[in-house]
Amino acid sequence: MTSYFLQAFVYLAAAVLLVPLAKRFGLGSVLGYLMAGVLIGPVLGLVAESSASSVQHFAEFGVVMMLFLVGLELQPQSLWAIRHRLFGLGGLQVVVTSAAIAACGHLLGYPWQSSLVVGWILSLSSTAIVLQTLAEKNLSKSEGGSSAFSVLLFQDIAVIPMLAVIPMLALPDLYEAAANAAVASHDDLSLVAHLPVWANALVVVISVVGIILGGHFLGRPLFQYVASSNSREVFTATALLLMVGISALMSLVGLSPALGAFLAGVVLASSEFRHELENHLEPFKGLLLGLFFITVGAGVDFGLLWQNLFTIIGLTLALMLLKCGLLWLLGWMFRLPRSDRWLFAFSLAQAGEFGFVLLGYAAGQHVLTPEQAQLLALVVALSMFLTPGLFILLERQILPRMQPKASASEPEAEDIELAPVIIAGVGRFGQVVNRLLVSNGFRTVLLDHKASQIELMRRVNVKGYYGDASRPEMLETAGIAEARLLIVSMDEREQSLQLVRHVKTHYPQVQIIARAFDRQHMYELRDAGADTCISETYYSALEAGTHALKVMGYSEQAADQRKQAFNDTENRFREKLYQSWREQGRHGSFDDYFRSAAIRLQEALYQAMQAEENAEKASAAATQDVNVDAAEATAVEAPQAPLAAATETSTSETSTNTTATDTVAAADTSSARSPA
Repeated sequence: MTSYFLQAFVYLAAAVLLVPLAKRFGLGSVLGYLMAGVLIGPVLGLVAESSASSVQHFAEFGVVMMLFLVGLELQPQSLWAIRHRLFGLGGLQVVVTSAAIAACGHLLGYPWQSSLVVGWILSLSSTAIVLQTLAEKNLSKSEGGSSAFSVLLFQDIAVIPMLAVIPMLALPDLYEAAANAAVASHDDLSLVAHLPVWANALVVVISVVGIILGGHFLGRPLFQYVASSNSREVFTATALLLMVGISALMSLVGLSPALGAFLAGVVLASSEFRHELENHLEPFKGLLLGLFFITVGAGVDFGLLWQNLFTIIGLTLALMLLKCGLLWLLGWMFRLPRSDRWLFAFSLAQAGEFGFVLLGYAAGQHVLTPEQAQLLALVVALSMFLTPGLFILLERQILPRMQPKASASEPEAEDIELAPVIIAGVGRFGQVVNRLLVSNGFRTVLLDHKASQIELMRRVNVKGYYGDASRPEMLETAGIAEARLLIVSMDEREQSLQLVRHVKTHYPQVQIIARAFDRQHMYELRDAGADTCISETYYSALEAGTHALKVMGYSEQAADQRKQAFNDTENRFREKLYQSWREQGRHGSFDDYFRSAAIRLQEALYQAMQAEENAEKASAAATQDVNVDAAEATAVEAPQAPLAAATETSTSETSTNTTATDTVAAADTSSARSPA
């Protein structure tokens, strides 16, 4: 038992040490796990190869979970919206790249089965590295970034048929050798091992159909039953039960567990429990996938690497050049802009984490020899290690040359017309602020690191400057030392925080108004020194809610009063939550505390609305009383006019009429007011 604890400590310590370090240097978590495995395996020898192999079988369950979660994301409506890039661009990329690599492999003497499988494996790219890097560099919404996402999504889907077809391509020689070596060994449990071919196929079909029908008809009732217990651990156990059951069934019928998990995910994609399943399985998936990559790194054969060093480097560079060229051509065919075409090509030029999975699977299914799989695994790993360097090359050397000269180079100090207001980021938010200030006679300096955005502004006669406002030298060039106000409306969350901290540290006299993405970001901006923080959606949502009240029957005055009460209550609680966040040590997650605070806020809002309603009722009642008094007073005074006329007509009856009038008025007034 002690050995298991020691092994677990070694794996976890390596991950905790190297993964944050890798992410800090922009290498990504996948490469961090691989480096952790290399450190504890070949370098320090803390983990034996046999031990890493046994742990890897357990860690492969993380791949099963990943494909289940991929299936959960494949809602038909979302796929239909990107169908052209998904199936057109993504399908062509996999087919063309696989065919080119397979042709090269066949020319080098590989059997066509092995060449085809190698082409499939190396056509895939790293979903983890690419998506993380695009998000960090705020390139996900660009043409190149969205095209890369579509291709990655198709690649993830394409893994499923690859897993299904690879066993059919087994080489007879490798299969017979493996069968002879395993005569005396214990076989895994199987429902189809001794069945004829037709019965084997029938069992497989029944199993797949059973997963689809079971997920469709039994999934919702099962999760409703479990959710009624209000027990998070039972829901987690149910999610794990689903994964284990599907994996066991697929293994019993001779199919890949990942295939069954993917099918189950697709079936449950439209379920109302989809997000809850993702939340419960995500921690297990991340941990097991990390463990899987550690075992891959621990299994690296450095002897094989040094023996074939130039071969591995040559294959890696050839692979990346081939994929980059083909991707560039596909981007040109689909009419991507030049800069986005290069981004698309460079971002997907590497092999991916699924390559490790498929290489091991192909070796196990006797399509590749273990030596070939190990050699290609080194190629996959090296291409992933080189990916951050590709992004640096793209960002610093290629993309700046793709932009028009008027906007691609950062301005010199004498080129900028200094102004009292600097706006960092001229997206939709920054443009509205700029129009309001300029229309009131204030001069502004617009900065944005997207040359296309600056070019767009110049087309509508608004002068802006290309440059990264988070860089101190760019701020100095823009005249931050003489500015009165800085408006931070950048799309990059972390860069906006860095910008606010830098300006408040070195230019404390400058007022800062910052756009916040959410409540957490607002607190971070305030803590960094921003004088005013504006939520990007709060006030527009508040206006929409006010119009909704009017549509539902409230008068304009009543709706506006409720809006004001709502806003006052929100502002009061916003300050309390900010102070509590500081007292908690500025943690990034509120968890149970934030949940209870949100409940208290909702109760306070309800009480504020009730108070408004009571005030309106009281005001209406008071208005009604005043109107009644006025009407009654008018009714009392009306008879006095004829009496007065009679008085003017007959002076001899003046005393008598006056006395009668006073008496009548007193009596009427007394009778009218006594009920009130």
